[in-house]
Amino acid sequence: MQAEEIGLLLKQDRGQFLEFISAYDYRRATGQKKREEDLSREIARVLSAMANADGGSVLVGVEPDKSVTGIPHDHDELHALIQSPQNLLRPQLNPACEKVRLGNLRLLKFEVASGLDIYRIAGGRSFYRVASETVSLPADQIHALKEAKKHVFYERQQTLNATWFDLDPDLIQGFVDKAQPGKDPQDALSHTYHLLDHSRALPCPSMAALLLFAREPTRWHPRAGIDFVKYEGVERQHGGSLNVIKRMRFEAPLVRLIDEAVGRVKEHIRERTILHDLFFRERLEYPTFAWQEALVNAVAHRDYGLSGAAIEVWMFDDRISVRSPGLPPAPVTLEQLRRQKSIHFSRNPLIVRALADMGYMREMGEGVPRMFQEMESYGLHPPELSLEGFIFTVTLRNAPVYDEATLKWLNQFSSAQINLRQRRLLAYAYCHGKTFSTAEYEKFAEVDRDTAYREIRLMIKNGIVAPLKPKSRSYRIVERL
Repeated sequence: MQAEEIGLLLKQDRGQFLEFISAYDYRRATGQKKREEDLSREIARVLSAMANADGGSVLVGVEPDKSVTGIPHDHDELHALIQSPQNLLRPQLNPACEKVRLGNLRLLKFEVASGLDIYRIAGGRSFYRVASETVSLPADQIHALKEAKKHVFYERQQTLNATWFDLDPDLIQGFVDKAQPGKDPQDALSHTYHLLDHSRALPCPSMAALLLFAREPTRWHPRAGIDFVKYEGVERQHGGSLNVIKRMRFEAPLVRLIDEAVGRVKEHIRERTILHDLFFRERLEYPTFAWQEALVNAVAHRDYGLSGAAIEVWMFDDRISVRSPGLPPAPVTLEQLRRQKSIHFSRNPLIVRALADMGYMREMGEGVPRMFQEMESYGLHPPELSLEGFIFTVTLRNAPVYDEATLKWLNQFSSAQINLRQRRLLAYAYCHGKTFSTAEYEKFAEVDRDTAYREIRLMIKNGIVAPLKPKSRSYRIVERL
């Protein structure tokens, strides 16, 4: 491991696929080296969480602020740190590990792939990686995750007659230049992304590698692309009343597919002229992030084992729907998504990691909640999430919920000041006399009295609302703008 490669890692932020672990304890005034037992458990905990999720890299000897402080432990302790995934996890985990020297400082760099088992600290808990957090899994989620792991084999399969030469070298080089600059392409795909098998004379690509980089994607999967259909009106018509205006099919390796589809679909997202502050301005009928996130999620999380169906984008006058083959992978549920829970599980962890390093997926588990926020800030109805057979659909409607004056008033508040429940209640109150009661808050926000009281008090503290009179349970909006 060269110093340049460590430098590239240090330019990245902690996240789904990268964690920095300090070898020092700063609970006292001066930092002292962590006990070997404590540091070993920390390493094992983070590595097991990544193996239970999408895999990733762990750099030991680096502070959370990315300053390099090294590992001060002696030779025997260092050996124990390297062996911690085998000694402390059940089943044993065997990540790749490299010793690195930067000047007189020692570091350890672990690389772990997404596993098919659920790893746990010996005699203890199981952990899972979500964005930059390592969270403990409750028992019911462990069971659901075990079941889900049984269905993630497709992208790991190897086609007998597929070799390295079936991949597009220019696509691979472009990917490596962006995600792992300076690294040998075969080495990056083999050891960082776990996409190649070297047990044969020629490196053998997994199905994930073929989906991402194949010269001829349809040779390996007949329907891995995206079908776009634009309809006239608000319903699909058939036969003599067929109302298809435009039909396009996008078939390309996944590292190119998203950009190609987004570029062409964007041409059909209309702009609307809105009167604002005595000036006319243009606004797209859907927030760009919302519909693109739905498309990226479909490519990343669809069930590629359902090879007879493609991702479909249906566009009508009043809505756009992104239809993805496959149900949400357990432990993710439709109800959790509708409640905007920050959850994450990848049916295709190898594909997800590659797409994330390409910049298509940034905050794991936060995409769907942000879709809701973007639609809300546009004054549109929240996304509709539904299941029909084996198809998961995200529908965005372009009909506004609020008038322009209400939306303008609401958008002066940031998401740090008000949450979505507070936002909806304020919009209702703004249009109905600019007053509301605690009971109305409970009803519209669908929360209990304690939660309603707590969130109203926060709005009072921020100067957004005020009691109608002392100790009143009714409130008025404080005029702004």
